[in-house]
Amino acid sequence: MKRKLLSIAAALCFIVGAKAQTSYGVKAGVNFAKFKVSGGNVTYTSDATTSFYVTGYADIPVAPSFSLQPGVSLQGKGGKASAGEFGLAEDAKDNLMYIEVPVNLVYYIPTGDAGKVFFGAGPYAGFGIHAKTSQGNLSESGSFSDAGLKTFDAGLNFLGGYKLTNGFLINAGYGLGLTNMYKDIEGATSKNRVFSVGVGYQF
Repeated sequence: MKRKLLSIAAALCFIVGAKAQTSYGVKAGVNFAKFKVSGGNVTYTSDATTSFYVTGYADIPVAPSFSLQPGVSLQGKGGKASAGEFGLAEDAKDNLMYIEVPVNLVYYIPTGDAGKVFFGAGPYAGFGIHAKTSQGNLSESGSFSDAGLKTFDAGLNFLGGYKLTNGFLINAGYGLGLTNMYKDIEGATSKNRVFSVGVGYQF
């Protein structure tokens, strides 16, 4: 699955790279990640854990003021809960790392000579590459399967920010996971929720 996602991203960037107006960029920043857990009649949102992201992308104009942005991203996600929450006897925390392929449609609004405001949204697909779980003084690192989680994740991205005319940009985003992360737990679901802030540069 990981190879398929990377192949898809590489193919998209190669195909659109032939267009003269295509530009490329990189973004990095901080993730504040949570889980939304549902089971029975109870819905619970975990406390946020802090991680990071790094994204490389292509910006392909498809219409006036609109661009398509496929990319490849390393995304840190997870969540944490304190003892007593959700039936836990001790503090617990999950740190998850994914390789993701986002494809966003972005709308630019010029703001004079300084730059452009932008907003966008689109789907993403991800593959989990490392999971670290901890509870109390115990912690384990390994695969998603070892942690009882599915390796595949998919959902929607929402983003906004400001790009200066020199290519520097600041941005914020929200990742809405739509797939159930639990592998073997019936009657319950856990989905990723990630708020991010960062900076970048578009060449």
